[in-house]
Amino acid sequence: MCYDFSIARAKASESGFFVDAYALVLFFVCFEKGEIVMDMSVWYLVGAVLVFFMQCGFAMVETGFTRAKNAGNIIMKNLMDFCIGTVVFMLLGYGIMNSEHYFFGLIGRPEYQLFTDFYGFNWSNFFFQLVFCATSATIVSGAMAERTKFLSYCIYSAVISAVVYPIEAGWVWNGQGWLAQLGFVDFAGSAVIHMVGGIAALIGAILLGPRIGKYTKQKDGSVQVHAIPGHSLTMGALGCFILWFCWYGFNGAAASDPAQMAWILGNTTIAPAVATVTCMIFTWLKNGKPDVSMCLNASLAGLVAITAPCATVDALGAFVIGAVAGILVDVVVEFLDFKLHIDDPVGAVGVHCANGIWGTIADGLFNTESGLLYGGGFAHLGVQVLGFVTIAAYTAVVMTIVFKAIKATVGLRASAEEEIMGLDITEHGLTSAYADFLPSYPGTIGGENPSKAVDVSGLEPLPLTPHLATHTGSDRLTRVSIICKEERFPVLRDTMAALGVTGMTVSNVMGCGEQLGKTGQYRGVEMSMNFFQGTGGHRGVQDQPRAGGGGGPEGPAHRRRGGRQDFRLQCGERGEGPHRRDRLRRPSGRAEIIP
Repeated sequence: MCYDFSIARAKASESGFFVDAYALVLFFVCFEKGEIVMDMSVWYLVGAVLVFFMQCGFAMVETGFTRAKNAGNIIMKNLMDFCIGTVVFMLLGYGIMNSEHYFFGLIGRPEYQLFTDFYGFNWSNFFFQLVFCATSATIVSGAMAERTKFLSYCIYSAVISAVVYPIEAGWVWNGQGWLAQLGFVDFAGSAVIHMVGGIAALIGAILLGPRIGKYTKQKDGSVQVHAIPGHSLTMGALGCFILWFCWYGFNGAAASDPAQMAWILGNTTIAPAVATVTCMIFTWLKNGKPDVSMCLNASLAGLVAITAPCATVDALGAFVIGAVAGILVDVVVEFLDFKLHIDDPVGAVGVHCANGIWGTIADGLFNTESGLLYGGGFAHLGVQVLGFVTIAAYTAVVMTIVFKAIKATVGLRASAEEEIMGLDITEHGLTSAYADFLPSYPGTIGGENPSKAVDVSGLEPLPLTPHLATHTGSDRLTRVSIICKEERFPVLRDTMAALGVTGMTVSNVMGCGEQLGKTGQYRGVEMSMNFFQGTGGHRGVQDQPRAGGGGGPEGPAHRRRGGRQDFRLQCGERGEGPHRRDRLRRPSGRAEIIP
């Protein structure tokens, strides 16, 4: 019996109930002899849509594992990866990769049926290959984050999508490609996509150099490694979960039937789960604590490693592949950081390059039909190694030339000033990716509604004795500094504006001291201090003698309340007496502003 889900949806719509999920995934299902026969062409496109959504996952991972001042820049890069990639892939890349006229199994002649034969063109294959191409390009941005010029990034992202990926992918996935003819297996792209992106990322990170402050040279010649934690581990975790979810489409979209799809999805679950558990145990034993960010990377490493052999290995093979991936990612990330001093902010090289290689070789070991450990001999393993070496060599040569050409022309790295200020403001004019996204806490300022400015309608300025401009006794300009908790700043700002203070310079400051807290680790690197964030503002004023004398040295005085600090505005002449707060006088008394 055959059952058309379009009919079911039409009937369900009449009653106000929709079954869109069924209509999307199982658009047409037939029940024959008690077995479900699924139209795999629909799943093929649904899987491609999931692969597209991986761009969101990559954006969240890279943004979360880097600093907030570069969040907008990273999001823009991930957006442009796909958009620029679409343009160049349709103009050149796809025609080279899927050409029917291949020269010596190495490169195809560009073809443009998508322009000349719109209705007869294979749009399913085009869309499928396009989203995979964009994934290869976006891997690079993580390793080169926080110090790469945006223009340079756009250029090499276009080159990857136009030339690098289409040529080597054609070797494997075009039936006329020379590696395909040899029997090379990369079912979903451990080598074709992840290793290629990882190698490009490694070369880019080497030529680019580390971020400012990542490494410092000691007097004895040794190099001190410093941790630069990302600003949102939560966002990074969200990205990892999105990627894992989308990986079911990444690996399973090309399945030939439901049985193979179930096999693939099972392996795609086993490998990353085992990799994450292995990494947790490994870092726990090595560092004394399980490393959160490294375990997140390990889940992705397991996914990368199982990508090539997902349709050719059994559960035992997937288990071993995942276990090796969980340890390999940690070893490679720390080797690059501590030994080679290559700065990879998100661990892209350890996740994609190292485990892309491992997954490619693993098929030669665990392939249930031709793997070395399953009685297949060394022949298939040799083909896998040959494929990995040639693809890696091609990518390394081309990307080295591309990066050096960019470095010699438009420049590859942002200036030191731009890097310190953050690429959001210098490259995009974006003050912050989190503008006005400040937490709101109840406080004593402003009464029951702390979001409103303090009522200053009845305040009068303290009478001061005027001085001539030529008098040089104790007259001088003094900077008045106010240090407050970040959540109190909106109240302070509005209150100062109500007082007529319209010019303020505001800076976001970090400090440490007695509240240092226990030191920790980030990706195996000792963190020497914890920072507590606050907001500071200052304004230049002219000192005047106070009624009754007194004053105090410039600078913030503070007192402790429950382990926290409250800061007060001060102004006065140096060495004139103990600390005193500026006061505003009402006709009936005094009021203090304590931000």
